[in-house]
Amino acid sequence: MKTITEKKQGVYTFGAKTADGNRNMKNLLGGKGANLAEMSRIGIPVPPGFTITTEVCTQYNQEGKKATIARIEEEVRAAIAGIEATMGTTFGDNQNPLLLSVRSGARVSMPGMMDTVLNLGLNDDSLQGIIQMTGNERFAWDSYRRFIQMYSGVVLGLKPETKQDLDPFEEIIDHLKDKRGILHDTQFSVQDLKDLVYDFKDIVRKRSGQEFPTDPWDQLWRAILAVFDSWNGERAVYYRKMNGYPEDWGTAVNVQAMVFGNMGEDSGTGVCFTRDAGSGENKFNGEYLINAQGEDVVAGVRTPQQITLLGSKRWAQLAQVTEEERKEKYPSLEELMPVSYRELFEYQRILENHYQDMQDMEFTIQKGKLWILQTRNGKRTGFAMVKIAMDLLKEGLIDKETALLRIDPPKLDELLHPVFDPEALKEAEVVAQGLPASPGAATGQIVFFADEAAKYKYSILVRVETSPEDVEGMHLAKGIVTARGGMTSHAAVVARGMGKCCVSGAGALKIDYKNRTLYAGGHEYHEGDWISINGSTGNILDGKVATREPELSGEFAEVMELADSFARMEVRTNADNPRDAAVARSFGARGIGLTRTEHMFFEVDRIKAMREMILADTVKGRKQALRELLPMQRSDFEGIFRAMEGLPVTIRLLDPPLHEFVPHQLATQKELAEDLHISLASVKSKVAELEEFNPMLGHRGCRLGNTYPEITEMQTRAILEAALNLKKEGITTRPEIMIPLVGTVEEFTQQKAIIDQTASDVFKRRKDTVEYLVGTMVEVPRAALLADRIAEHAEFFSFGTNDLTQMTFGYSRDDSGKFLPVYLAKGILKEDPFEVLDQEGVGQLVKMGTERGRQTRSHLKVGICGEHGGEPSSVEFCHRIGLDYVSCSPYRVPIARVAAAQAVIRG
Repeated sequence: MKTITEKKQGVYTFGAKTADGNRNMKNLLGGKGANLAEMSRIGIPVPPGFTITTEVCTQYNQEGKKATIARIEEEVRAAIAGIEATMGTTFGDNQNPLLLSVRSGARVSMPGMMDTVLNLGLNDDSLQGIIQMTGNERFAWDSYRRFIQMYSGVVLGLKPETKQDLDPFEEIIDHLKDKRGILHDTQFSVQDLKDLVYDFKDIVRKRSGQEFPTDPWDQLWRAILAVFDSWNGERAVYYRKMNGYPEDWGTAVNVQAMVFGNMGEDSGTGVCFTRDAGSGENKFNGEYLINAQGEDVVAGVRTPQQITLLGSKRWAQLAQVTEEERKEKYPSLEELMPVSYRELFEYQRILENHYQDMQDMEFTIQKGKLWILQTRNGKRTGFAMVKIAMDLLKEGLIDKETALLRIDPPKLDELLHPVFDPEALKEAEVVAQGLPASPGAATGQIVFFADEAAKYKYSILVRVETSPEDVEGMHLAKGIVTARGGMTSHAAVVARGMGKCCVSGAGALKIDYKNRTLYAGGHEYHEGDWISINGSTGNILDGKVATREPELSGEFAEVMELADSFARMEVRTNADNPRDAAVARSFGARGIGLTRTEHMFFEVDRIKAMREMILADTVKGRKQALRELLPMQRSDFEGIFRAMEGLPVTIRLLDPPLHEFVPHQLATQKELAEDLHISLASVKSKVAELEEFNPMLGHRGCRLGNTYPEITEMQTRAILEAALNLKKEGITTRPEIMIPLVGTVEEFTQQKAIIDQTASDVFKRRKDTVEYLVGTMVEVPRAALLADRIAEHAEFFSFGTNDLTQMTFGYSRDDSGKFLPVYLAKGILKEDPFEVLDQEGVGQLVKMGTERGRQTRSHLKVGICGEHGGEPSSVEFCHRIGLDYVSCSPYRVPIARVAAAQAVIRG
């Protein structure tokens, strides 16, 4: 654990145009704390406060409550005194009380994943002081009931008992609204709010067996520790795992003087973005609520209003509200509070220029005075990420290297998913309209509870509103719909961060959790029924709607061109058919790094001949069956070569054990026996003979080719004849024949001899030739150790990191699911080695094999073709050790291209 500096035990102050920290201290102060300090330094109006560092969080998790409080108590009390001096109020005083907010702040944005407490310091006595100070009894009681509700949930842990239950406090609020015949919290009378406070205290008493805490200092310490605890809360842990954030980062705690947006019609609160987080357009936008506190906007309890006039008019069109209704009921902040709007617009301009990135800001207006509560680099969709990076580059705010580093490679995946077919949309029925919270197209079956999102392969999570507890279900669902909330609600912000399609604020929806029923547009939908959602328009559509493939164009194409101008390594694809090859080429693949020939044998018209070959007892019988397969294989390769014209195509010879091709069900065995005119006993005997204790370490790969050389001969013939056929058409081919699973030099040389002899025969018979390479797939650790000797004969290496990981760790990919989750949870492994290349072990074998191979053959071509070829950190490792290319699935090609460029920039 790092030692905290002698200057401070862990408390850094900010406000009044001064600060102990700055924007570069995110690891220590968290993103929120570092940015609050930075804004204070550059003169942005920030409520004064202090940040307790992430290191204190780590110490708390190691040492506990007493030691943590003892370490920082003196500094916390001094920091509170500083806030008191700035605000002219006193914490814990009954006449002139200072109220505080307590918020989490990890080094990266984790919206809604950890906890917040507002209005801390209130009790029955200080409440009277607030009334005297403000002359606003309604505001005081409103703040008090909010504090009790939030503190009880966050600190005292009073949550709904089951997923069907409402929050106990919200249940009382809804009951009172029904009783009074009102819709919004702002319509509560002072007496209503008093009743809520008394009822809330009664819930605390009954649920916890204790009175609601009244001592402000006790409230503060318990809130600070609750925020630390929330770092290890269920939703935060899931979010960390989902994004790969380490557990030992911890969270900071930010304590600030409260400023109030619920002091009347001249007060409000909101969230804004310097650019559109969904589309990336350079348009200031956001949402606000009058007479509200910040959590109201993101919680979605009230549908907020739009900040700009342009946004308000667009929202009115989407919500099908007339311009007259909009002006009366939903005026923009620009119209309603023009002075505050102009200030806010100027601050957003300053902050975007200062941070040189799109900013997500929170603000409060108290009695006409504007305060900025937070700024951070805004969460954005993949589409917006690309557009904003390229626009900032064109505007001269950032350079090319920065623009590329602004691209999060995995997030490009969002741009590669299918979109709704325009023709299908013409026929689709729109059953409801919401706000386009996160773009994309999603079709799925309805689920109403987040913990049931995995019930269907394609699910759409439909909720009145989402909460942070729903994060896992949101991640698993294909799309999200909410009846409440706006463009900055929890559902919208989290969905954009995840790249999930989302429609929020669809107020016409009627959702019945108890009966698991949705009513929309005259339709009654039940759990499991299909709907479609368009996150780009806010439309909710009946049933399934057809989709089509995306295109690499516009700013996306510009990013790819920019990436290629920096990258040293090429990116190839793993493709087994012409369609995948064509898709990969359209995404910029520079060839095929792996074609698995066994996939071609499983089709109905081929499996019979394959089984006939396997069941044959003689070489003659096997050759007869292989002759039937030859034209099929040749046709396959022609299609792939045509799709990859002029580019290299690496074809792996037959790899899996033969038992995978034979039937194991009795009925299928009988059918095979009849087709081949042999006895059922013969079929069953051969199937039994092929069974192995550990087939992945058994009779497979080059062992098959060396046992049955006629298989290698047929496949080589098919490859080279296909290449010659295309040559006659004027199409250039570059075949690379790859021998799998080599562990000895002799295994390779004997297979290569068969390939070369077959090539000679084909060329002699056809009176023509094509260039071809023969190399090996390095999957066995022994091959990496003997790479210098194998390279005497092999013309290229391709590391098959899937099998190499299996054999290096001794983990079976098929069985590791029984223990890998436990290993990851216990920290035995930091990452799944089948998803992220193990650089310390497997990576060293790749590095060693490359170096030894090039000692013998200096220009040896080397790449990887395992699943790791599309994982950014693995791509960067491959660049560092000097590989020529990585190969990945077609839809990961753009991701690998950007990762390869970023590796050069970082290097």
